[in-house]
Amino acid sequence: MSNRSLGRDIHIYAASDPTGPVLGGLILTNGVTNINLYSMVDIILTISSIYHLQDARRSQLDRDDNPLQPGNYYVVTDGSISINDETCLTRTISLGTGPRTADFRKAVRERDGRCVITGKEALNAHRGMWGGFQAAHIFPLAYLHHWNANNFGSLISIESTDGESINSVQNGMLLRADIHILFDSYEVSINPDDDYKIVCFFTDGDGIAGNHLDQRFRDDPRRPVDDLLRWHFRQAVLANVRSVGEPIFEVDFPPGSDMIGEILSGPKAGERMQYELFSRLVEVT
Repeated sequence: MSNRSLGRDIHIYAASDPTGPVLGGLILTNGVTNINLYSMVDIILTISSIYHLQDARRSQLDRDDNPLQPGNYYVVTDGSISINDETCLTRTISLGTGPRTADFRKAVRERDGRCVITGKEALNAHRGMWGGFQAAHIFPLAYLHHWNANNFGSLISIESTDGESINSVQNGMLLRADIHILFDSYEVSINPDDDYKIVCFFTDGDGIAGNHLDQRFRDDPRRPVDDLLRWHFRQAVLANVRSVGEPIFEVDFPPGSDMIGEILSGPKAGERMQYELFSRLVEVT
């Protein structure tokens, strides 16, 4: 299991208790601005009054698009501060392999033809060869019950052929296989409220942090719904920035390994087993 807080160069504290428990933090990557930090604080904390952030020199951090600098930041307010206890949905790699996702995969491939985050083209797609590319659900199929209970289907205007709104092309993107892993584990996300900026929460080895989704994708009327991208980005902030962050789970289980045993001996065993169970059930129900 990996530690999301290891190597952080941004740390967030309450100004009233500057040596107290860390409220949050992040690993700084390209493209993160001052106002981006404010937007993340708005997600991870509940603050009862007007606030601002100040740096270690007690200078107020402006809400602007200047690049965020490494360091400690302090929440200054006359109100109360508490860490948002909103649930972050446990998620690992989700690959739809059953017949219920076949049409979803086909629709996403036909629309995108490339990894929408890196821009890499699927050069052999015309031969029916899609190796290295995967159709990713933005909102995971394993949480179909959560999707239905919270009426996310009302966001969808292009229905899927199986009648499940969660399998609409508007809930999917074609991603390079390795980027799909990062997206599913909330290590990479897209902020639709910042000109569709790609945000990396860990060291960026692909030069994608701070880039924006290309105009061709954004102009497509079949593209993903902004509210679903917004949901994923919020989950990514909760997973990576709040407190010490959520655990990152092991996903490499070679044949013959004790997958269930490793899950049950690790953190959030109940939530993860539930996720794994739902991942399989949605393919056969």
